Amino acid sequence: MNLEFGGEMWFWKGPAPWHFITVPEEECGELEAASRLVTYGWGMIPVTAQIGGTGWKTSLFPKDGRYIVPVKAWVRKAEGLEVGDMVTVRLAVDV
Repeated sequence: MNLEFGGEMWFWKGPAPWHFITVPEEECGELEAASRLVTYGWGMIPVTAQIGGTGWKTSLFPKDGRYIVPVKAWVRKAEGLEVGDMVTVRLAVDV
């Protein structure tokens, strides 16, 4: 399954601070259906993500009935991303 969507990058200030992009609600239904086949626990979905010319392996986290994409520091640096930027994300889920 391949998805492409846009979203705003935001920062979570918890005990392990991280940057995320929330998957739009429309795409979350497809991901939830796929999660039953691919999750390795806690509803996490392994994906290959891509922003611009930068791709990486990560896992989507379930949050508040949707999914969030963690964006690593080296990806943000490579693509020149800041909190609040609107970002196009491509996801590949191997189902």
